[in-house]
Amino acid sequence: MSASGLVLEAGGAADLDAVMRVMEDSFDPAYGEGWTAPQCAGLLPMAGVWLTLARDGGAIAGFALSRVIAGEAELLLLAVGSKRQKSGIGELLLNRFIEDARRRGARQLHLEVRDGNPAVRLYKRAGFSQVGRRRNYYSGRNGELFDALTLARTFDD
Repeated sequence: MSASGLVLEAGGAADLDAVMRVMEDSFDPAYGEGWTAPQCAGLLPMAGVWLTLARDGGAIAGFALSRVIAGEAELLLLAVGSKRQKSGIGELLLNRFIEDARRRGARQLHLEVRDGNPAVRLYKRAGFSQVGRRRNYYSGRNGELFDALTLARTFDD
């Protein structure tokens, strides 16, 4: 898929350094939402896990890390570099996650997002609704705690 020079493609362990640069650029450490390189590297080889990259001229502008297990798919991470946010890349990655999850047999989709994260609007526009809240789920840089919203979506057909 491409839109205005952007290409979505499968990624892997060889892309982890670039993925980490995007994550560090897009997730404010004050909220404790980002993952470490070992966390990502440990998940990538697991069954049902896939990484989607948004490339612009070869550079990674964003990514989505996802998994599917027993008919349920979870969007683990979605990040877009700070200079490219609000340009539609996040929506493209989210739509690709939804398509890929359906193709992999998922009937239900899940994700967690920090309460107050502007991405909540994107997820709700894509048909996700809040089904839960995890109190004090994220631990920020200064020890401040933030709730996570659990969002879900099912396929209608």
